[in-house]
Amino acid sequence: MSHIQADHLSAAYKKERVLHDVTFTLSGERIYGLIGRNGAGKTTLLSLLASYRRPDGGTLLMDGTDPFEDASCMASTVFMYEKDYSDEQDSARVLLKLAARYRPAFDLDYALSLAETFDFPLDKPMHKLSTGKQAAVNVTLGLAARAPLTIFDEIYTGMDAPTRDQFYKELLAEQERHPRTVILSTHLVSEMDYLFDEVLMIDDGQLLLHEPTDQLLERGFSVTGPAGAVEQFAEGRRVLSEQTLGGVKSVTIFEELTAKDTAAAYENGLEIGPVGLQDLFIQLTGKGAGVS
Repeated sequence: MSHIQADHLSAAYKKERVLHDVTFTLSGERIYGLIGRNGAGKTTLLSLLASYRRPDGGTLLMDGTDPFEDASCMASTVFMYEKDYSDEQDSARVLLKLAARYRPAFDLDYALSLAETFDFPLDKPMHKLSTGKQAAVNVTLGLAARAPLTIFDEIYTGMDAPTRDQFYKELLAEQERHPRTVILSTHLVSEMDYLFDEVLMIDDGQLLLHEPTDQLLERGFSVTGPAGAVEQFAEGRRVLSEQTLGGVKSVTIFEELTAKDTAAAYENGLEIGPVGLQDLFIQLTGKGAGVS
């Protein structure tokens, strides 16, 4: 999917606002990280992108077309989310073959190879698989579909850490072989941040920011040193958090750090350090936080 344009999207559930005035553009075959706290509106936003529902306000276009009930857009999108397999009698092999029948780009041979990679049984009924193995089947369905728009909504959280790591490696390798637009919704930010080309951060139904990951990380930094010097450096800046121990203080600042700022900090005996995406996410979506 080469171009997705969302303009002032809004959505409600049982008269409660879930999304409000969300605007963004996704262009090119990149991996986007959609991060937000539980209940922030991530799944609702993804359901709009997957044509599961219409927005209650605003417009959504994919390559210039309204995707809702559009056969071409729907065939070009795969939306993988945690499914209830408690009554599913079919095996993973059957599900993979069904996907190959109805999805034109689905690679069954690749899917069968992923069954070996993720070590899930192909001929056991799905309801008898563990949560982690069911998640591995879902990931396989999403990767092997090779849809131009591929969405994963936290389906990998049921996997153990080694299997998730294997998924991340496979995703990057598959993205190199068959580039597509990938959206990963997650709360495992520290574990997955290196996958993201760009980050969309959502909070309380509103889009806080959408930036290339490297640029976002450059805007967050810590300053540590004598309390008085730190307070003077931080004056007038966007301070997300602060900690004091004795006469030493550390603050997290969210704004562009210039070479002049860095030189001034060092001249005053201050230490400048990086701040990870997860820490920025926690602090930007905390009570009273926002992006100025």
